[in-house]
Amino acid sequence: MHDAKNDHLRDLEGAKERLTLCKADLLDFESLREAINGCDGVFHTASPVTDDPEEMVEPAVNGTKNVIIAAAEAKARRVVFTSSIGAVTMDPNRDPETVVDESCWSDLEFCKATKNWYCYGKAVAEQAAWDVAKEKGVDLVVVNPVLVLGPLLQPSLNASIIHILKYLNGSTNTYTNSVQAYVHVEDVARAHILVYETPSASGRYLCAESVLHRGDVVEILAKFFPEYPIPLK
Repeated sequence: MHDAKNDHLRDLEGAKERLTLCKADLLDFESLREAINGCDGVFHTASPVTDDPEEMVEPAVNGTKNVIIAAAEAKARRVVFTSSIGAVTMDPNRDPETVVDESCWSDLEFCKATKNWYCYGKAVAEQAAWDVAKEKGVDLVVVNPVLVLGPLLQPSLNASIIHILKYLNGSTNTYTNSVQAYVHVEDVARAHILVYETPSASGRYLCAESVLHRGDVVEILAKFFPEYPIPLK
């Protein structure tokens, strides 16, 4: 069946021999059960990236619960869940000098008050994953990446790439006085494989490479792309 949205996956090396695509909906438990049945491991990476609370929270939370329950029924050896640094850092009461580690959680009330529905959705989805995994006896390991950059598999742009694109296409003439942590997509993929294949892996793993001030980011971009209207103030 031709499906333009997923053609790029069929073009991957080895896809003809080793890739099976199943149609599933996070909120349709039967479709997930069908896709996960017979799997030794499950990687749950899908999550909407949006500031719309309805589009973000329900699929993130109920979809995650459905995946864990379906994995439990399939007797999968381990579930690796892609959470986010957004589930870790959003806490106005944390001392700025405190080193953020895997014991840190975002403050849900603060996320709601600031209408940061992405961080709220990721935090409540991860909490739901831990609760359901405990209840169902599922071996769950979580990866919490920072902002992921790198080559795209799909032809369309994602929210992470738009973070950089806005400095190249003239849509902004200033940058904010703040820092951002970044990680390469291939390192995130490697982290998922490592936590799946390492029997002793457990808990949460923060996945980050560099923390850069926005000023450093635009300086790097200006060096590589001097012909673009990169904001320098």
